[in-house]
Amino acid sequence: MGKRIRVQRLGRGSPTFRVASHRRKVEKISYPPYTPQSKTDAVKGQVIAIFHDVGRKSPLMEVWFEDDTYAFLPAPEGIAVGDWVKMGPNADLAVGNIMPLHAIPEGTPIYNIEGVPGDGGKYVRSSGGYAVITTKTAKRVYVKLPSGKIKEFHPDCRATIGNVSGGGRTEKPFVKAGKRYHVMKALGKKSVKVRGVAMNVVDHPHGGKEHHPPGPTTVSRNAPPGRKVGHIAARRTGRRKK
Repeated sequence: MGKRIRVQRLGRGSPTFRVASHRRKVEKISYPPYTPQSKTDAVKGQVIAIFHDVGRKSPLMEVWFEDDTYAFLPAPEGIAVGDWVKMGPNADLAVGNIMPLHAIPEGTPIYNIEGVPGDGGKYVRSSGGYAVITTKTAKRVYVKLPSGKIKEFHPDCRATIGNVSGGGRTEKPFVKAGKRYHVMKALGKKSVKVRGVAMNVVDHPHGGKEHHPPGPTTVSRNAPPGRKVGHIAARRTGRRKK
């Protein structure tokens, strides 16, 4: 018998493939809940700390607001400890301020966008990322994400003005395999991935054929975990002919 392949071990969810959450300083990145003042006016908050959290790809800032609420949020580029930010529909159009989408002009760079009003922020949170508001209607706000996709949001969804700090992170090479190992370990991932075609036939469905799959690489959507590798439920494969 062969060993369990990678997709089986990932699906099992052992501690080997989990993020070491006990090393993190912040459990959740989220906007503070709505208050009566933040719904109608603007609440001021001060940035009291900017730090790196294990396994996250952008610096975080700790903000304490005047209404006795606080939040850990991705830090925008250009923010500093001691700066003041505002949260609410009447906030100024300045870097770090948190506003609902209906109050932000078109063409403004934003990040940490809520998918549903009040969920705390779900979209565009990686280092250097930002989205742009393209169109606004009475019931929907259309935003262009970093991937180029246009997505619609509820006008009351909140977002932060600016772009996430830490841009250019991927431009610096790792140089050594050991550095990449430790970075990926903090993310709960394995740094070295062996190709299935380089394995023996007992270890992987693609193994045992001199670096070529022994048969078709397209598998059914209902295939068992040990066989579900390759092009899963693919409609077509190969280079598209002109």
